[in-house]
Amino acid sequence: MTDSNATWTRARDLSIPFSGRPGRWNAITDVPGVLVGFKTLIEDLPADDDGPVAVRTGVTAILPDSHARMQIPTWAGFSSFNGNGEMTGAHWINEAGRFFGPILLTNTHSVGMVHHACLKWMTSRAEYNATSEPWLLPVVAETCDAYLNDINGFHVTVEHVHEAIENAATGPVAEGNVGGGTGMRCYEYKGGTGTASRSLSVGTESYTLGALVQANFGKRKDLVIGDVPIGQHCLPSDNATGSSGSLIVVIATDAPLLPIQLQRIARRCALGMGRTGTPGYDSSGDLFIAFSTARAVAGDAARPHETMAFLGAEQIDLLFEATVQSSQEAIINAMVAAQSSTGHRGRSLEAIEHQWLASFFK
Repeated sequence: MTDSNATWTRARDLSIPFSGRPGRWNAITDVPGVLVGFKTLIEDLPADDDGPVAVRTGVTAILPDSHARMQIPTWAGFSSFNGNGEMTGAHWINEAGRFFGPILLTNTHSVGMVHHACLKWMTSRAEYNATSEPWLLPVVAETCDAYLNDINGFHVTVEHVHEAIENAATGPVAEGNVGGGTGMRCYEYKGGTGTASRSLSVGTESYTLGALVQANFGKRKDLVIGDVPIGQHCLPSDNATGSSGSLIVVIATDAPLLPIQLQRIARRCALGMGRTGTPGYDSSGDLFIAFSTARAVAGDAARPHETMAFLGAEQIDLLFEATVQSSQEAIINAMVAAQSSTGHRGRSLEAIEHQWLASFFK
């Protein structure tokens, strides 16, 4: 278990129906080698002239492989459904189809610190060789938690980032108010971190695809869960604002894919997002990354080229389906696992009520 939370409710516990066959943990860590770690920051500070000051934020670390292999490139693809947000390293992923190191998720105003801390962690590793490749471009993505969190207090530190990375592990992944998702809201309910996975067979080969989301988007009136227009049955929220937030989705798979194929997979996250009801509002920043843990085989001095088998175009539809299904379920898992929270300036977000939600599916 990648967080101290002992148990949490998931969407399937409420009989919400989903398509596809999940992996063992129904989490991104079902993809062999993928690790997830969190640092969750929850603290109430002395009030100032404007009212209560609260820290409700954190860092989520997704490692494509073991700590010792963070200097080995990972094939990846990036897609922006709506660009009102930040994911560092995306330009190089679009250009070269790869990145080094972990993927880190946090709040909007902590991107710089998390980027800086990731560089300090990577350059301190024994595997780092400054003479061969001195520069690194970490992948850090964000959504805004300013409703519950003192975002201008800059509470995320280098040590917090290193703790999230060092704690990354396989197994069940905690959801809801953890890591970078600690202060997030989704469809005007408490949102946060969510994950899901799908197992699939392509010919004689078996593969896994998993999603991890930081869900911080949507307007309550639009919410759809299990094809039911839940938003039409909800009471209006008391935290509705003109902003509709953002969504980060990280897709991992062990299927061997080229960067252009991974870009196409990342693009399908928007369909999973759409299945939860949102039309994709102007102010929503929705950024998606997909990576493969399959590694190229390096040549030798005589034959310096790399080689890698990859799935043909006619097989990729199964991965498209798995992407849509797992990203949709991960978003709903983030909402169902989330707990009601009161934070900065005394503002509160209620969690979606489980018995009421389950009543639609029984």
